[in-house]
Order: sequence, then structure tokens, then C-alpha cells
Amino acid sequence: MTGGDPIHRGRDAFARRRWADAWAHLSGARANLGPDDLEMLATAAYLTGRDDDSADAWTCALAGHAAAGQPDRAAFCGFRAGLVYLHRGEAARAGGWFGRARRLLDAAGQDGVARGYLLVPEALRGLAAGDVEAARRLFGEFTAVADRFGDRNAMAMARLGTGQALIAGGDTGAGLALLDEVMVAIGAGEVSPIDVGIAYCAAVLACQHAFDLRRAQEWTAALGRWCAGQPDLVPYRGQCLVHRAEVMQWRGDWPDALREATHACRHLERQPASGPALALLGDLHRLRGSFGAAEAAYRDAGRLGHEPQPGLALLRLAQGRVSDAYAAIRRVLCETGLPALRARVLPAYVEIALSAGETPTAGTAVEELGRIAAAGPTPLLTALAGRARGHLLLATGDATGALPCLRESWRYWHNLTVPYEAARTRVLIGRSCAALGDADSAAMELDAARRVFRQLGAAPDLAGLETRAPGGLTRRETEVLRLVAAGLTNRGIAAELFLSERTVARHVANIFGKLGVANRSAATAYAYRHDLAGPDTHNYPVRPGP
Repeated sequence: MTGGDPIHRGRDAFARRRWADAWAHLSGARANLGPDDLEMLATAAYLTGRDDDSADAWTCALAGHAAAGQPDRAAFCGFRAGLVYLHRGEAARAGGWFGRARRLLDAAGQDGVARGYLLVPEALRGLAAGDVEAARRLFGEFTAVADRFGDRNAMAMARLGTGQALIAGGDTGAGLALLDEVMVAIGAGEVSPIDVGIAYCAAVLACQHAFDLRRAQEWTAALGRWCAGQPDLVPYRGQCLVHRAEVMQWRGDWPDALREATHACRHLERQPASGPALALLGDLHRLRGSFGAAEAAYRDAGRLGHEPQPGLALLRLAQGRVSDAYAAIRRVLCETGLPALRARVLPAYVEIALSAGETPTAGTAVEELGRIAAAGPTPLLTALAGRARGHLLLATGDATGALPCLRESWRYWHNLTVPYEAARTRVLIGRSCAALGDADSAAMELDAARRVFRQLGAAPDLAGLETRAPGGLTRRETEVLRLVAAGLTNRGIAAELFLSERTVARHVANIFGKLGVANRSAATAYAYRHDLAGPDTHNYPVRPGP
């Protein structure tokens, strides 16, 4: 075979990861391709965004292997064809190909590595449905098959799935250890080009679920380098942009994060992965105070079947629609079962519940978040759990107990280089100092937070610092305090504000805690000292958050 032979040139281009050239050469010689070369053609087609051509080439490769008496290789090609459609969101067509691959193996009575791969769709369905035990069992069976046949690529993918299932179930340490093994296999060149992209994206997502910011950042950078080294690559670039934007958001690079998220939405248009990209775009708009743009992004994500929570509930909170925010976040938490996913909802639940005066339910959420953080400790999750506990203690009047939790949380955020969350924690530290009568320390903490919010462009948080009523009271609490100062009982306040007496009692307890007072007389005196007893106190703007 000469150097000018298109098949030879196609193989050479494939070996050098020049996917467009490999596609061009191999497709031009398609009539003369054997099943192995057809697999190369299918891979090159997929990696250059030609999904239909890829599925067609996998089909032809399946037929070639079957004719050559290689049912395991044929079934693997059927699995790959199904995977093309699964990634496009066409579950029915994907299921048809997986079924055909199983029948090939059953008809031949052969046990091969393809049987392990064919367990993956069912395992992924188990993960999506929250059935972690079923997913772990199926990925465990895949691992046994891969090890038995010594297939390095299958070993890596089986361990990837097992790691995902362990993290989803709360066994973070064991899950991350398996993902580290997968990254080693990628570095050793043991993983196929299609599966490298799948592994990177799945591993980064799992790290985000585990709140492991360091690994997420490291592997996102590795995914970016891998994509950059293959200019023809079409899949994975959009997911890479989403992951990059998420890391940038944590690091405080909001303008760059917004640019990357917008680019990702365009790149992933009409693809299943565009839902998370839109939700991230909504989060960035919300943090910057562009509430209309945030609303539109969250709704677009929802239309694509992606849950836009807790971002949408936090948007409602920022808009002052506390009841709507609480109803939404309560519904989401009720529907969320896996510990890793509940941990992503619980911090927002605590913040919203405290703003709604639902202190007991906030306390329950704080305890659960603490248990999850203790079971799979990472610095980021520990920081979230500590801040939630400090916020609860402050809201219930224990500013002394709140300060150690909040200061430890701030140290974690500071060491992680997460400026926004560090600044939000300093706001709570400042409020705690104010409740203890340390006005100078409170002012320093709030000034430091103010500078960060201004640098980031966190307009809602900045406005909240500038307009919050004395004592850190929300608008509703200020209204309740005004009526307490007017001499109304809880029943009278409930009638005035159309609230239940139980809710008023919670607001009164929260007010006592924030102001550091023990009774209604002391609260009334505070209200008169700070000009909160007049008829205009209800004009304080809503800022329910910290």
C-alpha cells in the first residue's frame, strides 16, 4: 500500500488525531474498508460532529464483524451506534441498537467485553432515577467483565461509572479515588478518543457533585488542553466551556464566566447539555443583578427538561418573593433523594427558610448538611456546612456561637480562593459582631465584603449592604418590629400583616436574636433608638439574604 493510498492516509491521520482528514480519506475509500477501518471512520465521523454518518459507519462495521464470525466486536459496534443516539437524546433509537447488540451475543452464545458495555445504559438510568445501589451493582458487573477480558478501555469506563455511583451515594472518598484511576488510564493512552471526552466530562461533573473544586479545576483544564490539541473536535467543546465557566464563577472571574457560558449555550444549542449551560447562565445573570436575563435563562433551561433550581428559588429570594422562593426550594428538596444532590440544594434551603422565618426547618436542613459534609469531607462542602450553621445560630440569637462557625467557613473560602462566598460569609460575621455590640469589627467586616461585591459586580449583594435596616433585619422583620413598638400583640400583628400567629412568633424570635434583646420592651426601645418605630419603617427594601 503506497503513501498515496486513501486508506493509508486515513489511518495515518487517525493515528495523529487529525479527525477531519481521517474522515475525508476514509470516507472516500469507504467501499474498500474492512470492519476495523469502518470503526475508525465511525469514530472520526463522531468526533467531527457527523452523528448520522458515525451511526451508519458503526452499522457497517457491525455487519462486517458479524460476517467475519466476531460477534463480540459486532455487538460493541452496535453499542457505539446506540451511544451516538443516546448522546443526542434519542433514547428509543438508542435502545433499539442496544437490543440488537444483545441479540447478537445471545445468538452466538458468546460472553465478551461487549456484554459489560451493554450494562452501561441501564446503570445510567439507575443513576438518573436515584437508584444508586442498582447503578453500583451494574457498574460492578461491568468491572468484573472488563477485568476478566483485560480490556483497559473497558476497565477505565467501568471504574468511571462506579466512581460516579459512589459519589452520588455519598461515598465521596472512594468515588474520587476511582476517578483518579481513570485519569491515570487516560494519561497512559489506555482510553479511546470517544471515551476520553466522556470520561473527562463525567469526572468533572462528579467532582462538582462532590464539591471538590480542586479536582474540578484540574480536570477541566486537562479537558481544555485535550480539546485544544484536536482542532477538528466537535463534541465535548460545549461541555468544556460549561465546566470552565463554572470554575471561573467560583474563582470570581464573572465576566469571563459569562462569556464562556454564553458561548457554551450557542455551541450546545438544541443539545441535551444546553440545559445546564442555560442554568449556569441564569446563575451568573442573577448574581450580577440582571434579573430579567436570569429569568429567561432559567425558563429556557426548564423547557429543555433541566431543573433550574436552586437558582430560580434564589432569584425569587433576591426579588423579595420569599414565599415563592420557599415553596420552590421546599418542593425541590422533597424531590431530591441522593445525598450529593441534596447537598447542592440544602445551602439555598437554609438561606431561604431563615428568610421566611421557618427556623425549625432550617435547623433540620443544617443538621443534614452537616452530616453529608462529615461523611464526604471536602473543603468546599465543609465551608458551606459551617456557614449554614453559623447563619442559623445568628438567626436564633446565638451570635457568640455563630462566630466560630462563620470564621472557620471564611478561612475555607479564603484558602479555596472563592471571593464571592468568602464575602457573603464576612457579611454574616459582621452581623454577628454587631449583635454582640462590637460596632468597629462589624464595620470592618462589612466594608471588606462591600469591596469584594463591588469588584465582582455583585449588584444585589452590594445594594443589600447599602440599604439593610439596622440590626440586619429584613423588610418583614422591620414591619413586625414597628408593630411590636406600637404595642400590638402577636395576634394583632398577624391580623395587620395577614400572617399566621405562628409565623409572627418566629419573626419576633428572629428579631430578638438579631438585636440581642430578651423581650418586647427592649425591642421597642431599640426600635425608637434606631428610628424604626415610625410609620415609614416599612419602606426598607427587601433583602432577605445574609
